[in-house]
Amino acid sequence: MEESSVGFRSRSLWIAAAQRCEIREEALAAPLADQALVRMLFSGVSRGTENLVFAGRVPVSEFERMRGPHMGGGFPFPVKYGYAAAGWVEAGPEELVGTSVFCLHPHQDLFVVDAASLVAIPHGVPVERAVLAPNMETALNIVWDAGVQPGDRVAVFGAGVVGALVAYIASRIIGTEVHLVDRNSARRSLADRLCIGFSTDAEVSGEFDVLINASGSGEALSRAIEVAGQEARIIEASWHGDRPVSLPLGGAFHARRLTIASSQVGSVPPDRRARWSYGRRLAKALDLLRDDCLDALISGETDFSTLETDYPAVLANPDTLCHRIRYTSEKK
Repeated sequence: MEESSVGFRSRSLWIAAAQRCEIREEALAAPLADQALVRMLFSGVSRGTENLVFAGRVPVSEFERMRGPHMGGGFPFPVKYGYAAAGWVEAGPEELVGTSVFCLHPHQDLFVVDAASLVAIPHGVPVERAVLAPNMETALNIVWDAGVQPGDRVAVFGAGVVGALVAYIASRIIGTEVHLVDRNSARRSLADRLCIGFSTDAEVSGEFDVLINASGSGEALSRAIEVAGQEARIIEASWHGDRPVSLPLGGAFHARRLTIASSQVGSVPPDRRARWSYGRRLAKALDLLRDDCLDALISGETDFSTLETDYPAVLANPDTLCHRIRYTSEKK
């Protein structure tokens, strides 16, 4: 990308209207002293959230809460959205130049941000895998909210990226018995690659201590109520957008004194808030991406040059996990 008299030129993906996206060129001002120019290497498509944005299904009440840190435009349209950017610093503070970094930024080949918004990608974490950081951060927050303890029997409903990462973290807590539950039996192979037990909705049985719904399905939340043990804790980690959800709050729910609580990554849990900043949490999420088995969550890859055409199909495909966007610019 050439430097111009006003700075730089970049290309980014914009959602112009419901179910319609386009690549737009825009001018970038040269970075100030406390800013950095980042050359994108990879970004990740978060299918669940981005599909809601692409379809124009973000409720008006959530317009402000759903804003990304470097989002362009506004809801519903036109909007430049996304939050999984991995690249390298081309210009900026001396200590950052040439380093690989992660940023909560939309799909864009070149961008300028405050240096403070960049997080170094740790040694041992491939830049290609760093696009999973926002999902890992969400999963970490969910496990904190769920209060999973050693020895707990845990059911995680929804074998998408977030659900799989929640099950991955929970299964690494000593003594836990974790079941990843999904209506799609083909997701068993994903669970196997992550060394996690798997059950379909129909197969899951017994009584669980902690149950987490990351499926986006009200039916799965109802199934969680059915298999929850006495005084078990149920965490609703899905975001349903503008869809109402109906739940069976009769016999089992009251008789077993169950608790349903929400988890949302926008807030660090109260018992950690005094010590954990958003920056510390994101840095830890990146650190947790060292395991090679997590590459199983990358379900496909697209070159940025064809993203305008490919993006709708990626979002429409129910088999999409994290779809990675490769940018042709290479680190020099």
